Amino acid sequence: MRKILAALLGLVLIALVAGYWYERPLLLTGTGYAAHNACAVTKVAGRTNPAVDLPPNPLVPYLRESSSGDELTGSILGALAKQRAWFTPDFGCTLAQDAPDFGNGSQVSDLANPFVRASVPPPSAAIAAALAQAFGDEMPAADKATLGTRAVVVVQNGKLVAERYADGFTATTPQLGWSMAKSVTNLLVGMLAADGNIAVTDDHLRPEWKGKKADITVDQLMRMTSGLEWDETYALGTPVTQMLYREPDMASYAAGLPLKHDPGTYLRYSSGSTNILCSVLGDRTNVGADLPRRVLFAKLGLVSATWEPDASGTPVCSSYLWATPRDWATIGQFALQDGAWHSEQLLPVGWMAQSTKVKKVATSEEPGYAAGWWTNKDQNGAAVEPTLPADTFWMQGHDGQRVFVVPSAKLVVVRLGFSPEVEAADLRTVPLVAALIAALPPAS
Repeated sequence: MRKILAALLGLVLIALVAGYWYERPLLLTGTGYAAHNACAVTKVAGRTNPAVDLPPNPLVPYLRESSSGDELTGSILGALAKQRAWFTPDFGCTLAQDAPDFGNGSQVSDLANPFVRASVPPPSAAIAAALAQAFGDEMPAADKATLGTRAVVVVQNGKLVAERYADGFTATTPQLGWSMAKSVTNLLVGMLAADGNIAVTDDHLRPEWKGKKADITVDQLMRMTSGLEWDETYALGTPVTQMLYREPDMASYAAGLPLKHDPGTYLRYSSGSTNILCSVLGDRTNVGADLPRRVLFAKLGLVSATWEPDASGTPVCSSYLWATPRDWATIGQFALQDGAWHSEQLLPVGWMAQSTKVKKVATSEEPGYAAGWWTNKDQNGAAVEPTLPADTFWMQGHDGQRVFVVPSAKLVVVRLGFSPEVEAADLRTVPLVAALIAALPPAS
């Protein structure tokens, strides 16, 4: 009997070990998310409650985080599938086995930023009502928490006219923009294009790309029409989570995927495309992790901004830009002004008009998506959001991040939050912008 029990126990142990190694790739995705989240929330945002930023997932009850200095480790039950995130001043948190060395970041002053020390006038009753609706003040407490609005900032005519923050958040709390970083990547490209470092028509972007892959252009990477295979589903084991939480060189991983469609014919939303693009920017400038600080942050005075790189030193341009709500508003104002900033023209004239114009393709999975920006006209000219002015465009990020720009109203509206269980139509962002346009005086 003892021999039989020992044999059965041995089989059980073998099955458990085999099951762990079979599921380990998925588990590493979860622990990578946990490690990066814990590192960034505590070290970049300066908060003490990273667990509240973990989205609903079957792994969450089993995730554990531990820290030692600038190293934060995520694991399953403190022992399995460990992933490490390292904090580096100026560059935030990076998943890597060993501590990365990105050098020193360029100095950034806030002198060029009009909103850092701006005072905010008392809101009118109509503006206060619009903000209350955006925060769900009339909702039951549980529903309001699910809505998850953490910040709203309103700028009109280049002046800060209203802002509001959830408990635990202030004007100086950096928040993650997720895919809003793609819109900011468009601005990086534009600034480098103005300096002659790159052109949207450039192709042959990576030395290993041959055949039709070599035909992929900068513009197609911004517009998600590269044709590369991709799945943007945020679930364990998909390409986007594999890239973000398991790959030390995210751009190389995405660039190595097969071509599924001819370049320029099929629009499929892809964080991989944006990370490939930022690797190209790094190659053209010979600047790695410091590129956003040197080119963009220093010019606009974005002192709070942190754009986290992967282990190869390439900024994760698809996803990992942190900034205070006011600094997100600064970026929106820069786009509204077509790159004109303190008597300098930092973008090619007309850059935003081209970047927010949808190009026709044979098949599009995302109506209204242009060159890193979402627009209020699809490729057939139909309104995407009929209640907003036709010239509206916006940044859009995971979990409910938005920055709306309305040129005809000279308006920028920032909404940040944590809303993983809220559909886009229920975020209250479009009604917020419409209500503000009605409540504010005409643009001057």
